[in-house]
Amino acid sequence: MVINHIEKLFVTNDAATILSELEVQHPAAKMLVLATHQQELEVGDGTNFVLVFAGALLEHAEMLLRMGLSVTEVTEGYELAMKKALEILPDLVCENQKDLRERTAVARALKTSVMSKQYGNEDFLAKLIADACVSIMSQKSSFNVDNIRVSKILGAGVLQSSLVQGMVFRRAVEGEVTKMSKCKIAVYSCPLDIMQTETKGTVLIKNAEELMNFSQGEENLVEEQIKSISDTGCTVIVSGGKVGEMAVHFCNKYGILILRLMSKWDLRRLCKAVGATPLPRVTPPTPEEAGYCDNVYIDEVGDTPVIVFKQDKEESSITTIMIRGSTDNIMDDMERAINDGVNTFKALTRDVRMVPGAGATEIELAKQITTIGESTPGLEQYAIKKFAEALEVVPRTIAENAGVKATEVLSLLYAAHQEGKKTVGVDIEAAGAGVRDAQEAGILDLYLAKFWGIKFATTAACTVLKVDQIIMAKMAGGPKGKAPGPQDDDDD
Repeated sequence: MVINHIEKLFVTNDAATILSELEVQHPAAKMLVLATHQQELEVGDGTNFVLVFAGALLEHAEMLLRMGLSVTEVTEGYELAMKKALEILPDLVCENQKDLRERTAVARALKTSVMSKQYGNEDFLAKLIADACVSIMSQKSSFNVDNIRVSKILGAGVLQSSLVQGMVFRRAVEGEVTKMSKCKIAVYSCPLDIMQTETKGTVLIKNAEELMNFSQGEENLVEEQIKSISDTGCTVIVSGGKVGEMAVHFCNKYGILILRLMSKWDLRRLCKAVGATPLPRVTPPTPEEAGYCDNVYIDEVGDTPVIVFKQDKEESSITTIMIRGSTDNIMDDMERAINDGVNTFKALTRDVRMVPGAGATEIELAKQITTIGESTPGLEQYAIKKFAEALEVVPRTIAENAGVKATEVLSLLYAAHQEGKKTVGVDIEAAGAGVRDAQEAGILDLYLAKFWGIKFATTAACTVLKVDQIIMAKMAGGPKGKAPGPQDDDDD
């Protein structure tokens, strides 16, 4: 449970969220946090692995330094071991995701990254995320994480979450029209209201008739604007500013659905989803500037009014996952799990290789690096062996979290890997200490996450080791400036 500097509460087990909300002061710890941020940017998952593994490397380095090894020998040994680990890693690849449009295969690949955040709901969520990712993956364009939106609506349970091809906004419409289908959409980034003119205009009105005509002129102007938009065939207007009462009245008269969006990001994404151009002035849109949507309607999810822009076709440029949950914290955590799942899919579009999870990859690397360490001459061999030992931290942590003796699990894992079973990992569902085939169980990790994780963690640990002094500078400041007022005695 993290409470950040503005007293916002987070209940999560996502390492990236915890680290980004903590204010880490210690410079060495900050370097490890920066490595995890880099992993988050590069792969979008595996931040916990970077932090835990870098911590284990530093812990083992302390023992080596106590033994009398120099820092250079330790760092050189670590770097050599990292090089070997990255050479061995491609041999441990157990599956390739050949077709990224095959939803069941994609869901299987995403399941592990979702499982670490939402254990128990992983099958449901992985399928939901896979559907969302596949539906926006068009034939030509590259996959963009921003095209999957998340809308959180309080109430019901996690399993009531659903997918909408298009956009969902937690707002009500401005006028009386609440439903449109096969509609053209005009989007304005300005308010839909009578604009105040730049110059101050003074009007001299002599009699009652002139006063009537003056307000009539204003009304006619607004009606003309709305009518000209209606004549182009647009039946939905989206405004980025406030909507005047008179404009609402005439929109109701011409049967136009009117929506106001407060956020310019939402406006931009909606334009992308419906293919519209946001107009800076209230003018009738040309056919190129108007967007199109199959269905625009108001719906009530729980007791929250939402407006839905839904496309009928299977593929759309933007998809929204509607999350349901009993508290805001649950929904926030689900959103983080969905973000990890979507980032995992993005990583798969770059590299389709998968390695076995559940600590199987780390144990296999540890086994092979120990063998390399034993055949290496010089003092670096100690550091190489300690690097292998540090890799054990992953299965060890999994075992401890599952509540079984870590040493027993490790001995079972080593025994299985010695027999050549490269994909055997920790079984957290066994009654006692148990192991199982991670590939058969469908526990798969991204090759990229492991590759960059090992790289960032080792580099961060070596950088911390190479620091021999930490020099803290004082806060910038100087002599205080004089207070406003007369600067000298002879100033008046």
